[in-house]
Amino acid sequence: MSKIAFIYPGQGAQVCGMGQDFYEQTKEGKETFDLATDILGFSVPELCFTENDRLDITEYTQAAMVTTSIAMTKVLEAQGVKPDVTAGLSLGEYCALYAAGVISEKDAIATVRQRGILMQQAVPAGQGAMAAVLALDASVIEEITSSMEGVWIANYNCPGQIVISGKKAAVEEACERLKAAETACEKLKEAGAKRTIMLNVSGPFHSRMLTGAGEKLGEVLEQVEVHTPQIPYVANVTAQYVTDAAEVKPLLTKQVSSSVRWEQSVRTMLADGVDTFVEIGPGKTLSGFMRKIDRTVKVLNIEKLDDVAKVVEELK
Repeated sequence: MSKIAFIYPGQGAQVCGMGQDFYEQTKEGKETFDLATDILGFSVPELCFTENDRLDITEYTQAAMVTTSIAMTKVLEAQGVKPDVTAGLSLGEYCALYAAGVISEKDAIATVRQRGILMQQAVPAGQGAMAAVLALDASVIEEITSSMEGVWIANYNCPGQIVISGKKAAVEEACERLKAAETACEKLKEAGAKRTIMLNVSGPFHSRMLTGAGEKLGEVLEQVEVHTPQIPYVANVTAQYVTDAAEVKPLLTKQVSSSVRWEQSVRTMLADGVDTFVEIGPGKTLSGFMRKIDRTVKVLNIEKLDDVAKVVEELK
């Protein structure tokens, strides 16, 4: 039986103007952006639709992204398209929780605002870093980083793309070792990362340097009402389905400092019979990952309002 997954991108996909057509032309979109403004105490349309310096600052980015993706989801669902399962990359997991009926849109937006602030403040600027490692097997990266202090795997995005995170000096040293992997990993003489790219981020996300931020987020989550998932969602930490409300908060607490197992999450959905993935949010980051994971499945995108009609037609 064919199954549909709604999947949501994480921080880094944000772009000025995201969601503006949903806000200006749909009732559901306007309601979501206006609700976010009421919750957060500043204009979310202004944050998302006008050129400014805040959209790329973590404490603002996270709320902006989740507001936008939830607005898009509500418009799509109003057209009768519903998911069988859902998942999101890092921050996107909060949109997945909304789509699965686990948390309200109000709680999703309010919680990620606090999450963004906690992550922003966790490590002083300049002390942490992240880097993408391209075209190197995960086992080699795991072997090298596990032998070092202060650097960890942050994201398993897709075959040939893994992100590492941690103390700036440790990440830079790991990049050098990975580019010359034959000296660090004798049994893989031919191995070597084709490229390592330092990322323009404000902190060492999904590393143990953010353990404290995760614990503080756990305190925030104590005030959030969670419900039994109406449909399964895949947790970043385990890459497994969550169907029990009791698992939600501990997993979100760990998620801040744990690896995002995105490739493994997609494979869990594929094994469950998901053959259509709808990426909801700005950009096509997850669609790009999907081409590296499994090119045979259908991948659709909701980024502009016009995309909604195309997806509805495609899924008839």
